[in-house]
Amino acid sequence: MSDVSEKSPSTVEEPVQAGPVKGARTPSGLRLDIRLTILMGVLVALCVVGYALNPESFLGESNISIMLRLAAAIGVVSVGMTFVIISGGIDLSVGSMVALASVWMTTLATQSYGPFVMVICALAVGLGAGLINGVLIAYGKVVPFIATLAMYASARGLAERLSERQTQGVSEQGFLEFFRGDFLGISMLIWMLALVFAVGWVLLNRTTFGRRTFAVGGNAEAARLAGINVRWHTAMVYGIAGLCCGIAAIMVVARTTSGSSTNGMFYELDAIAAVVIGGTLLSGGRGTLIGTLIGVLIFTVVNSIFTQNSLDTATQNIAKGVIIVAAVLLQAASARTRKSART
Repeated sequence: MSDVSEKSPSTVEEPVQAGPVKGARTPSGLRLDIRLTILMGVLVALCVVGYALNPESFLGESNISIMLRLAAAIGVVSVGMTFVIISGGIDLSVGSMVALASVWMTTLATQSYGPFVMVICALAVGLGAGLINGVLIAYGKVVPFIATLAMYASARGLAERLSERQTQGVSEQGFLEFFRGDFLGISMLIWMLALVFAVGWVLLNRTTFGRRTFAVGGNAEAARLAGINVRWHTAMVYGIAGLCCGIAAIMVVARTTSGSSTNGMFYELDAIAAVVIGGTLLSGGRGTLIGTLIGVLIFTVVNSIFTQNSLDTATQNIAKGVIIVAAVLLQAASARTRKSART
């Protein structure tokens, strides 16, 4: 199947030219490979820098495991954010939804029903909040920026009210034993990231839902005229983002053994940054989950380098901001190049 992540909806529907060479690569496919190769090169270069600065610990098994476990939750959130941005939207509320889900699943009332109910509660809260965003945007015609900004404030506020601004410890040992455990020597958090990424990749690249996501982001009106229920699809995309936040909340609670209204702080910045770095257009219609995953790993390595060299959080955030701006500028330059080539 052709890689729809690098083509506009109109391009996907065009007939294939007669006489193609079997196995030939399309220019868009080559652009995708080049971009991913560059991203991998950046990731490797950062690993080399980290090793040079801390040769005894940076590439050690312990530090690699820590980096992957820290990347797991934001990686899951970034999967949902990739769907949203490809569809032409934006979600500023992902961090607050993680906080709300983590608080709700760790109340004494919820924990009294056992780990299964805790998990279901987190997933339900995340999915419900995401669908509220989607309904407001798709059916209420509220601008995504405003709708998700409202959810950003209200979900965080509700989390503070429920927890009374107190950290809620996890007393359910069955939950901790499972989600803090290992399988085949690999942390369950890493397995969860791998599973969410695999399901997301199949949904985006091998299903009708994924093709319609690209179509809606590329040209919503053309997608509507082609018979796609754009409003329903938009609501479902935000629902997926919310569900990913519910999964991330489970991972955060497992890693920190607590639920708090401060969980998920700045996750929206990290997720958007990873998605943009990975090559997904902020204007929608094109993107790739593989690039997003590499983007998450790049920021995780950067954070590890800064932490191991005792650089404060403010410096890390400045670096993230610079990287985001650089990625957007590269996207704009690439778009101008493609436009010039077409004309």
